[in-house]
Amino acid sequence: MMKRNVLLRVFAIAITCFTVVSCEEDFLEPQRDTSELTDADFANNIDVNPALVEGTLNGIYTFMIQRFGALGSGAGRHYDIGHKGIDVWTDLLCGDMALSTNTYSWYAGTSNLVFTTNFSDDENEIMWNYLYRVISTANLLIAQSGGENAEPESDDAKYIYGQSKALRAYGYFYLTQLYQREYDPNAEILPFYTSDPAQTSFAKVQASQIYDLIVSDLTNAVDLLDGFSRPLKHYINKSVAQGLLAYTYAAMGEYDEAKIVSEAIVNSGDYPLLTAGALAFPGAGSGFNDVNSSSWMWGYDLTADLGVNLVSWWGIVDLFSYSYAAAGDRKAMDDALYAQIPSNDIRKQQFLNDPAQTNHLMPINKFFAPDRVVFAQNPMTTDYIYMRVEEFYLLSAEASAKTGDEGTAKTRLKQLLEIRLGSMANAASVVDPLSGQDLLDFIYLQTRIELWGEGKSYFAFKRNHATMTRGTNHAFQPGATVVYNADNVSPEIPQSEMNNNPAITAQN
Repeated sequence: MMKRNVLLRVFAIAITCFTVVSCEEDFLEPQRDTSELTDADFANNIDVNPALVEGTLNGIYTFMIQRFGALGSGAGRHYDIGHKGIDVWTDLLCGDMALSTNTYSWYAGTSNLVFTTNFSDDENEIMWNYLYRVISTANLLIAQSGGENAEPESDDAKYIYGQSKALRAYGYFYLTQLYQREYDPNAEILPFYTSDPAQTSFAKVQASQIYDLIVSDLTNAVDLLDGFSRPLKHYINKSVAQGLLAYTYAAMGEYDEAKIVSEAIVNSGDYPLLTAGALAFPGAGSGFNDVNSSSWMWGYDLTADLGVNLVSWWGIVDLFSYSYAAAGDRKAMDDALYAQIPSNDIRKQQFLNDPAQTNHLMPINKFFAPDRVVFAQNPMTTDYIYMRVEEFYLLSAEASAKTGDEGTAKTRLKQLLEIRLGSMANAASVVDPLSGQDLLDFIYLQTRIELWGEGKSYFAFKRNHATMTRGTNHAFQPGATVVYNADNVSPEIPQSEMNNNPAITAQN
């Protein structure tokens, strides 16, 4: 009966992808259920030949940008685009991103906060399947590397094992943020799968068990990836694992730990803050479109041969790409949030400020194809951003303030705002008078402004137990008040899972 479970179907990832060549489409094709795996599947020792599993590792990274990956290549759901699809959904759910005009209705259910209350809607299933497929394939890699407590000897084997652990943690972290309304370690929230079949639970387990695995995986990954020089920026390295770990600690309310890890990233010196010119067009090298940008810690270098086109994050958000944003499904900054950006803040220039235009408050000077021709970029060769160092200046400030170290909080804020406000004096005049809840509110506001469109505001919304009142430029529910733990803010376990998993159905 369990073989009908949707997650076991997800677990049927191509074992034959263990080659040095990227799995690409083969990565997405089911071969057989992992409940039938034999010792022969894992007979090859990763220390002897890491290339045997490198193809599957590359397959996970390719899957993160895959069109129609979660529901299958024939589904044609134009918001089924992997990791960046989750970024759009979460930015819309917390309200900082507004669907300001709706033409094609791909995001009508998100903007109207309705898919989150109907478990039969595709959005719930796409996120669920995508993240569990990342987890299931990472589990195969961990098994191939020797299991949960392996100690690979060669550097190459360590780096593959570390990335596998980090990718599994990534999948589980996003699931916890999406499918649990707020952090409660005792609540039963998700089925649980590792590379060890004896640890499998088709029923939901407590959040504490999930978080323990995330922390363990990421702590292990940080150690294993020390010294790893990645060939491309879409690979997870030590800093990215630290970033995911910092977010995990913050989500758990363990702000002492979140501060330590955030500070380690900042103090590494590996990622300089963006210059003022880089923050908004027409500055030199401006635009969040190049994976080689100095502050980007994690991202994907899109090239024409990848075939990313209309169905993409760029197509959804960018006016200068041949797709939905330019054709009438416009994504804009919430106008109430925009009103809180001071006039001397360069980030105000990232958004078109002309109420007379239908493109009002679209991010035309933050995210844009460099040619800047409306409705033109196709295929998409501007890059995907996953993580950058500014996030951890802000997270360090938040964690510091929440642990009573307001001095460090203010220092990190001023370092960030000096660039955005034009001088340290300007930054100090705004930050130094703040304390207590006023300081925390200001840090949260800066997080929302700085990271607009990057998929991180939702995390801050939940961990800060925030309430957001929408502005006037939302096509659906303008002026609505959205509460972080409301039923309509978090997705539901999808109908397919409820129908096919008796263990989880019995718990509800």
